[in-house]
Order: sequence, then C-alpha cells, then structure tokens
Amino acid sequence: MSSNADKIDMSIEILTASLSELTPFEENPYKVRMDSSMDELVESISVYGVLSPIIARPHKDGGYEIISGHRRAKACELAGIENVSIILKDLDDDSAIILLVDSNIHRENVLPSEKAYAYQMKLEAMKRKAGRPNKNYSQIGNNFNEKTSSQQFAKEVGESKNQIFRYIRLTNLIDPILDMVDNKQIAMNAAVEISYLGSKEQTDVLKAIEAEETAPSIEQAKKLRRFSADGRLNDDVVLSIMQEQKPEKIKVVFKEDKLRKYFPKNFTQKQMEETMEKLLANWARKRNEPER
Repeated sequence: MSSNADKIDMSIEILTASLSELTPFEENPYKVRMDSSMDELVESISVYGVLSPIIARPHKDGGYEIISGHRRAKACELAGIENVSIILKDLDDDSAIILLVDSNIHRENVLPSEKAYAYQMKLEAMKRKAGRPNKNYSQIGNNFNEKTSSQQFAKEVGESKNQIFRYIRLTNLIDPILDMVDNKQIAMNAAVEISYLGSKEQTDVLKAIEAEETAPSIEQAKKLRRFSADGRLNDDVVLSIMQEQKPEKIKVVFKEDKLRKYFPKNFTQKQMEETMEKLLANWARKRNEPER
C-alpha cells in the first residue's frame, strides 16, 4: 500500500492515487454527462481542488475501482489534474453496489433510466445480503409478512414501494424507448405499460411512434398491453392503435413582449402567471353570475 496512506481502520484508508489507476464501477447506472453542471464542477475543482475524496475499492486487476466520484474523476481529467485523494474501502460486491446507489440517488437531475437500474441493483443487493430469494417484480409490488428489503428501501429513498417497482419495470424497455422516457418524450405511466411488451412488440411501437410522430397516451399504452397479453399484437395492430385520435389539447401561447406591457417591469414570470390566473378566475365568476 502507498506510503502516504493514512490508516483509519482495518477496512478504510485515505491515499493519493493517479487517475490512470482508477477504473469506473463496472455496472454504474449513473451517466457522466458533459453538460453545464460538469462545466461548473470542472471550474470549481480547478480553483479549489477536490473537496470530497473519491471513494474506491481495490480492483481485481490492480488499481482501484470507483464506487462514488465518477463525475469528480472526469472533472479532474478535464481540469488537467493527475492525482486525487481517495478513500479506499474493502467492500464486497453487494456492499459496493449499495454505497454506489446511496451516494448518487438523492442528487439533482437523476434520469428515469438511472433510477430504474440503480433501484434494481440496490434492491437485489439488499435481498442477497438479507439472505432472501429473488422475487419477480410486479408493478404493484410484492407482499411479505415481515419487513422486506423493498419496504426498507422505500423508506430510505422517500418513494412508495409501488413507485420503486414501477421504476424497475423500465429496465424491461428497449434502449430507444428508454431514451425517450429520459428525454420526456414518453410519459412514465405509458412507459411502464409498454415495458410489459416483448422486444419485438416494442420495436413495432417504436416504428409507429416515428411514423406517426407522436408518443402513445396512457390509454393507448394500456390497450397495447391488453392486445399483447391476448397474443393479438402485431405491427398492423400497433399502428392502428397509435393512429387513434387523442383528445385535443388546448394550447395558448402569448409572446413575452406583448404580455410585458401590461405588467410592472419587475414582475417575474411566476407573478405574471399568478396574476393572469386570478384575472381569468374573476372573469369566469362574473360571467357565471345571474343577470339582475
């Protein structure tokens, strides 16, 4: 072990490591995105350095495997920093997975796909550590008499057990459709229904989405699932369902320069919206008052 290691206990050490010695966690569900947040992190690290050490464990092939700090490692690379402080922990696979998920699950802007795979990984790891056999996931959850791993997990992340299983259902989507969920092109509820379709059926749905240039509504997604369960879903049926007319949505758009002249200059967008809503409510109330 490095001579500059500061030993804390039998399983944790702090030391300096080269970025070239660090390897990303093999099944990391969280993407390292090159976005404005990364730009801010690079700038911060360039000025102040890495304020929180990267957490890693020994890699089976030498060097260290990152458990928490993938973004920090990438930011250091972009900032031209070659050496970083790491907290070295001797963890088994399941403990490493749980720490990886816990270190990232509450950060801002976590994508649905990231939550889906992170929830799946951690729940399976918790069940293995608890010595329980794996269960098949269902959208409505599973029922046990004792306190289950899923119930404990739900309490930790602040989401219902059912919602956790709904996210996990997304791991059954083909990649292009899961990308659409991340990009908010398909609603979560509709995506969960589509996840029950086979990969060939999902490919047909994807083709129909591209052909019709529209995403399935929750009603259409449920219909697709029913036809699939009955063994009657093919590309023609998919296209027919996707071509069904959706309820028309009313969208009214005002240009900002036209609205601004009616409001004080210091009004925020939220204040403008609240004022307009009050005016419309007042107008509707007067309109419905009986004539005298």
